Amino acid sequence: MKILIIIPAHNEEENLPFTLDSLQQQSFQNFTTVIVNDGSVDRTADVIRKYTTTDTRFQTIDLQKSAHQPGSKVVNAFNNGLKTQNVNDFDIICKFDADIILPEHYLETIENTFRDNPDYGLAGGLLYVEKDGNWVYEGNSNKHHVRGPMKAYRKECFLQMGGLRETLGWDNIDSVLLANLGWKEIVLPELHVKLIKVKGADYTIRPADYYGRYFYFLGLNRFLAYIAASKEAAKSRSVSFFIKIAGAYENCRSEKLELRLSKEEQKAVNDQRWKMLKKKWLKM
Repeated sequence: MKILIIIPAHNEEENLPFTLDSLQQQSFQNFTTVIVNDGSVDRTADVIRKYTTTDTRFQTIDLQKSAHQPGSKVVNAFNNGLKTQNVNDFDIICKFDADIILPEHYLETIENTFRDNPDYGLAGGLLYVEKDGNWVYEGNSNKHHVRGPMKAYRKECFLQMGGLRETLGWDNIDSVLLANLGWKEIVLPELHVKLIKVKGADYTIRPADYYGRYFYFLGLNRFLAYIAASKEAAKSRSVSFFIKIAGAYENCRSEKLELRLSKEEQKAVNDQRWKMLKKKWLKM
């Protein structure tokens, strides 16, 4: 199988070399990497050039910095990188971040997993962050969801779900869409991917406006959005946090901000959320 890797990069001169070095050291070598220089103003372009001039598997495209709908900038960069390639020439499409270190058998394991399991549509490892000098499991999601920095899609699955959506919540929307199409998402816990930018900081704490907008762009109806908001507020033990999240969600509704999901896809998102709610809280 042949792998296409797209890496959006904005001001990543310090981190990007670790990512690209880890790709060069992969046991599986049949891949093409497109690094999308997304309006960087540091030496990211110079870093990229060191790889593209010495290794034909590395290519690049330069974008001008621009404003996009919240949460969509990275996907916009990804999609611009994707346009430079003929997707039909590849079997696996990867979206990687520019601040990760892959274990040397990462691509080989992904390739074997897709080859041996034709119903798998999305695969990836687990994220680890540095804390007190040690690499520990990041824990920002359940161990059944492939996180945004290291997603690998089977091409057929990727095309059937319409690629990645340029919207806040894209890295959860993909999971719902592929599952609705009959594909499976698999996390391979033996694949430890190091996230080098975070350095152990707790970046799971988000402002209320973020959550309100996130629940809106995810396509959640009011009931499920409020349930999700109450869960986030409970973590902070703050009623005012719930009110602010709900307010941000309602603002999006009143402004009728554009969703990147069809009515059928919105229904799939809400059906899955409702199913998860019944399973977890109602034991149904």
